[in-house]
Amino acid sequence: MKHFLLIYDVSDDYLERRGEFRAEHISNAWAAAERGELVMAGALSDPVDSTMFLFLSDSPAPAEAFAAVDPYVTNGLVKQWRVREWMTVAGPGAANPIRP
Repeated sequence: MKHFLLIYDVSDDYLERRGEFRAEHISNAWAAAERGELVMAGALSDPVDSTMFLFLSDSPAPAEAFAAVDPYVTNGLVKQWRVREWMTVAGPGAANPIRP
């Protein structure tokens, strides 16, 4: 299994507009977590200009599928998104642990 980061760059009016879509977005995130795909997610703060989702999977497909139907994406709250493999090497959940 590998770690993948789904990174959103959010619109300038993200905080004002997200309320309308937040319940569905959060529900989708918890469903992905219950399937074992999503490890954790949240917004970067001060400023709130990005959000990140950490997925655990063999491929980027679950992260890409999440973004494809996320109401934040489909309703324009996300300016752009990308999925990047994250080579985790330290910590109890590291996918590629390297020990000294």
